[in-house]
Amino acid sequence: MTADTGDVPQEPIKVMVVDDHPMWRDAVARDLTESGFDVVATAGDGEQAVRRALAAAPDVLVLDLNLPAKPGVQVCKELVGADPALRVLVLSASGEHADVLEAVKSGATGYLLKSASTQELLDAVRRTAVGDPVFTPGLAGLVLGEYRRLAAEPALAAGAGEPEAPRLTDRETEVLRLVAKGLSYKQIAERLVISHRTVQNHVQNTLGKLQLHNRVELVRYAIERGLDGD
Repeated sequence: MTADTGDVPQEPIKVMVVDDHPMWRDAVARDLTESGFDVVATAGDGEQAVRRALAAAPDVLVLDLNLPAKPGVQVCKELVGADPALRVLVLSASGEHADVLEAVKSGATGYLLKSASTQELLDAVRRTAVGDPVFTPGLAGLVLGEYRRLAAEPALAAGAGEPEAPRLTDRETEVLRLVAKGLSYKQIAERLVISHRTVQNHVQNTLGKLQLHNRVELVRYAIERGLDGD
């Protein structure tokens, strides 16, 4: 028996790659496999992606948006709806703001441009697997800005008759505030002088209390309640 390795997963991260270009899809799958990921399935169109993902149950779905049969955002919406624990990393040639925001609203955890290096992709898949939102530089600010805009709209504020929010501990609130500012788990751990695993536990506990599905929804919740300020 080996000692507990802390943040190192005991089993390979299961990944599925969805892209309609066979050479690109095969290259991404090969890079992931050679780096120790378990590529459990691939797909070339949206309908195939939904069927195979439901059967293969990947931890992370690496998803192109421009797919035949069914668009990527619809694939994301259906699969995250069926399994809220699924992490979706969009890997797209498009850096259009509308595409980024639509992907996030459909349930994507991160958004990476295809111009990213292989190492950036591998790092993004690892971070996506543990719940970190991963965005090509410049896009994270766009998403946070959109959440702030939505939170400012009265129609999306907490309405009358809404049940009182669950009570969080002081430490959970502190972690939530740093999540809302866009810090990674590693940065939060360093800031609070606690372990990466402890940060993950606090986030998971908070998600459970608030009945939210992923860190993107958690950021939205925090911003709506003004927790992203100093």
